[in-house]
Amino acid sequence: MTTFNLDTLTAAFADIEIITDTAQIAKLSQDYHTFSPVLVPKLAGKVGDIVVRPANEAEVIKVAATCAKHRIPVTVRGAGTGNYGQCVPLHGGVILDMTKMNEVLWLKPAVVRVEAGVKLAALDKKAREIGWEIRMAPSTYRTATLGGFIAGGSGGIGSIQYGLLGDRGNIIGLRVVTLEEEPQIIELRGDDVQKVNHAWGINGIITQVELPLAPAYPWAEVIVTFDDFMEAAKFGYALGNADGMMKKLITVFASPIPEYFQALQQYISPGKQAVFLIIAEPSLEFLPGLVQQYGGEITYQKLAQDTGKGINLAEFTWNHTTLHARTVDTSITYLQSLFPPDSQLQLVEQMYHHFGDEVIMHLEFFRVRGAVIACGLQLVRYTTEARLNEIIQYHEAQGIAIANPHTYIIEDGGRKVIDPEQLKFKEMVDPYGLMNPGKSKVLEFKVSQ
Repeated sequence: MTTFNLDTLTAAFADIEIITDTAQIAKLSQDYHTFSPVLVPKLAGKVGDIVVRPANEAEVIKVAATCAKHRIPVTVRGAGTGNYGQCVPLHGGVILDMTKMNEVLWLKPAVVRVEAGVKLAALDKKAREIGWEIRMAPSTYRTATLGGFIAGGSGGIGSIQYGLLGDRGNIIGLRVVTLEEEPQIIELRGDDVQKVNHAWGINGIITQVELPLAPAYPWAEVIVTFDDFMEAAKFGYALGNADGMMKKLITVFASPIPEYFQALQQYISPGKQAVFLIIAEPSLEFLPGLVQQYGGEITYQKLAQDTGKGINLAEFTWNHTTLHARTVDTSITYLQSLFPPDSQLQLVEQMYHHFGDEVIMHLEFFRVRGAVIACGLQLVRYTTEARLNEIIQYHEAQGIAIANPHTYIIEDGGRKVIDPEQLKFKEMVDPYGLMNPGKSKVLEFKVSQ
């Protein structure tokens, strides 16, 4: 990477909002990689040189052209709610903060077009005004931006019904700006959106997104408790496969995870296993029979009319679970695992008994190619990196895929390899290798040549 004069850069962006305060730059150079005791020392001190906050696409184009001309690294960020260091700049440069670009460009039944910096909760609220809602969101939906979700996320609340972001039909269109001296605006539609989806911010600057919407349901939130963990897991799997029942969330917690949720103690007795649900109110009538079949007890229920009041169960699930646990015990970290469809419950039980209290089971159910799959977001009582690697290797030896959240290298995480189509697209939109450099083995090699 070439060096650059910060004063020259500041002058070039005189008509765009910039941040040069070192404390603010340091804050906006981070995400929640602090969940990982492995990543913390590796990413310590990694900060940008300047934060640029464009208000429109024209300003994005100006930033892209300037950075390409001077060969300045660019790290694009939304709200910074990721967990793997995706938006931590390894080579300094410009932090491109997209949060000011948050307009809903148009909204109509079943589809919406927005700027990339729109917050998911705000978009969902807007869509519900005409009887529709977003299909899925992470547990950080209140603050997460749509562009950040697409660049770094994969699924979340709603994925039990609609699958993952990468499933055909869950993203209609993406508009990206290239990082060239004369930036292009490229509209990707249909299957071509996968050239940018879940690419860790290396494949162009997302400025607009077009999404399909889902019919809005009145959603109820429910807590079900169980004496036996495997009965809770079997209940969750059975509910996931009850195709006539509309649901948005099925989360299963082994004890003692529920004890980390201070606000929910009155609903979950010590030593109990818990299942958190978001289920459509018309489906509630069918829930008690299924709960009884697996020996559970409904201890909490909130109807749609009370949305916005009191607790929101979604904010205790997915990666928020780890956040809550770490407020009580900072030695806790986590894993991400995908259990194979043909033996998932058997392997869940095997891991549950094998590791005991060292790896505490937390399951999220979602659909993968139409099948209900258990995804593990297990809490791990961390001791050493060597022991963490042993835990990962044991899972993989049993055929359980691990999306390692303790690395910022794409190939070492869940991807293993970068999609060849994404690589080809990157060569076109980022010819100088300036976008989020250092996050890939193959791309880092190319940048260094």
